[in-house]
Amino acid sequence: MTGFLFELSFWLAAPVWLLMIVAPGWGPTVRLAGSPWTVVPVLLVHVALAVPVLPELWAAVSSPDLDTFRDLTALADGAGAVWAQVIAWDLLIGQWMYREGRRLGISALVMGPLLVLTILLSPFGLMVFLGLRATARRATAAGQPPVADADADADADGVAGRSGRTE
Repeated sequence: MTGFLFELSFWLAAPVWLLMIVAPGWGPTVRLAGSPWTVVPVLLVHVALAVPVLPELWAAVSSPDLDTFRDLTALADGAGAVWAQVIAWDLLIGQWMYREGRRLGISALVMGPLLVLTILLSPFGLMVFLGLRATARRATAAGQPPVADADADADADGVAGRSGRTE
């Protein structure tokens, strides 16, 4: 059961990631990515995996040290619970990046690969995005078009514009 839940945590988040990458301007994608409720199914998986190892989880978070955390992740349910938590938080980070990218007019052709990087290695993806975001904000404040302006490059699904509205 633990292996199934481990896999399920990814598959519950994957549709949201897929929509943000391949259909960023589609109305349902915009609404879905704007909701924090997308992580609830993944968090329920986290709870299902965390409950059986609650004493070990509590020990790892209440008095964190490397050995205690290692003991937690040596347990299948412990590792699965940590994984589900990572999947949930990565999804929230990805959704924020998606919304910020659209707000700043960053092209879907730039955001798509950046979201893929974030799925795989979220700290790196987030750091790259924060740099891109700072650049886009400076350009906007200076009256220049944002980095990879969405008005100049149509989104991957053919929708252009910074507002996120279909034309």
